[in-house]
Amino acid sequence: MFKSCFIYMCGLFSFLILILGIALTLSSVFPKLVDSVAEKEIVLKNGTDAFDAWADPPAPIYMQFYFFNLTNPLEVLDGDRPAVLEIGPYTYREYRPMEEVTFQDNDTKVAAVNTKTYIFQPNMSRGPESDLIRTVSIPAMTVMERFKDDALFANVISSYMKEKQIGLFTTRTVGELLWKYEDPLLKFLNTFKPDIDPNFGLFYKSNASNDGDYVFLTGQQDYKDFARVDTWNNQSTLNWWTSDECNMINGTNGASFHPVVNKDEILYMFSSDLCRSMYAVFEKDVTVKRIPGYRFTPPSQVFANSSVNPSNTGFCVPAGNCLGSGVLNVAPCKQGAPIIMSSPHFYQGDEKFVQAVFGMRPKKEYHQTFIDINPLTGVVLQAAKRLQVNVFVEKMDRFSQTGNVNSVIFPVLHLNESVVIDDSSVAKLNGVLMEENVLINIPFILMGIGILLGGVFMLLVCRHKMPESTPAERQPLLAS
Repeated sequence: MFKSCFIYMCGLFSFLILILGIALTLSSVFPKLVDSVAEKEIVLKNGTDAFDAWADPPAPIYMQFYFFNLTNPLEVLDGDRPAVLEIGPYTYREYRPMEEVTFQDNDTKVAAVNTKTYIFQPNMSRGPESDLIRTVSIPAMTVMERFKDDALFANVISSYMKEKQIGLFTTRTVGELLWKYEDPLLKFLNTFKPDIDPNFGLFYKSNASNDGDYVFLTGQQDYKDFARVDTWNNQSTLNWWTSDECNMINGTNGASFHPVVNKDEILYMFSSDLCRSMYAVFEKDVTVKRIPGYRFTPPSQVFANSSVNPSNTGFCVPAGNCLGSGVLNVAPCKQGAPIIMSSPHFYQGDEKFVQAVFGMRPKKEYHQTFIDINPLTGVVLQAAKRLQVNVFVEKMDRFSQTGNVNSVIFPVLHLNESVVIDDSSVAKLNGVLMEENVLINIPFILMGIGILLGGVFMLLVCRHKMPESTPAERQPLLAS
């Protein structure tokens, strides 16, 4: 009797475990529990890993610069297309801790400045910062563009440029072009207008400085708002978003954690270089240091012409003057300098921009911006922001220095700001993934146990019902 009860109790137990496993699988209790735990961890709060990674990213960040050296300046002034040779990389280690951190509005927001410091890495660079580069003179082009419709000032400036032999192109060192040099034309104008800085550099005043005041959402009210830029320099970033999609995720300057992501989500990455937010969509599955991830990349619509993407109408300066797909005119947020931003080598841009400059060879693997995120934890595994700085060059009748140059978007340099998860973070992440995988697979483990016990139950039932042989049947057939 006891044996029979044990068998049927085993059967009932296996059935209940199997039903429990199926119910948990259908209800997604454990995945929701994992998400719930993640939601509590993904918040900017002192003492959390997420806050520490946001405040001081543990993985090394590198900024690589590639310059376009002009090889035919005289021919360009005669109307030929520019021929450039890419020279680089010139690599800098980038440090970007959050400073002056102040929590606001019952810890739902946090204000900070993101100070960036760049340290040159000779062993990761093509050459020293003293390498010479010939390129278009951005100060000269900016000044001529500003005064081209003012006959009096145009004549004065043109005469001075002739006297000092200041032309459309200049030859400077890498260090000067990036960080600072005293420009003779700006110095001349400074004598009349003291507010004009005589110094110029593509990243002048960017080293050991910050690009303004940020206010981030902490994610306390909604984990999907974790580290999203709420305002930059007291301007709301909501007006800069290019879509009304929900589930917005902000890839902020230096943030290393994000909410758990799905393939159908859109990632928003604020970029002060473009005076806007860039967004990215899922492209493919990837593996970084043996950790699975989703790759998100900006679609072609980010740099598309306003006829394709009406949200880019604001970059048609002056109004209605749209340059085409693949380029954005950011002059209004660059103090009027005729700066045009694009992807490196005009990747995803109109073919006319590629053909206008000899030496452009766009390749997806080298020139695409991307971010790889582990979908279970939301940790950034790898990312690369790749942008190109161009100058709009055109002939101006009042300035002989422009010669017979054809209107062209002239590439100056492109940059690759990249980060890969460090090994210590990989070890920590592997432990988290193992725990979460076990937790998520509990329903399937229960189903397996239920099926196994069900098999044992069936075996015991069969053995229990099998008739035992009688003493007579156990006698040998042949007596000795």
